[in-house]
Amino acid sequence: MASHFDDRPPGCPVEASLNIIGGKWKGIALYHLLARTMRFNELMRSAGTVTQRMLTKQLRELEADGLIHREVYAQVPPKVEYSLTEKGESLRPILLALKEWGLEHAFPEPIKSDESESESA
Repeated sequence: MASHFDDRPPGCPVEASLNIIGGKWKGIALYHLLARTMRFNELMRSAGTVTQRMLTKQLRELEADGLIHREVYAQVPPKVEYSLTEKGESLRPILLALKEWGLEHAFPEPIKSDESESESA
């Protein structure tokens, strides 16, 4: 289990877990890989505004920690696919719980069409 932040041991299991999956783009990549194996550019498009360099760095860290598998195909043009390992798949209930929590507590409330129409009149 590699820690990418410092050499000090984590103070608790939550800190140890966040050292591995923490980072804006790691969670997004893991979430999208729950659905299926994806190529690098698919992950880039799914993530939104991440740079190629940052996504590459985050994917390498996830691979080093054993959460994702990187498959390189010997062909021209090169083809690389990412998928969850068994260890990465064990994060499924946690990632889905984070999704539900985010929908309930962190995601903006949807605007109801009847309220927005009456306020703009």
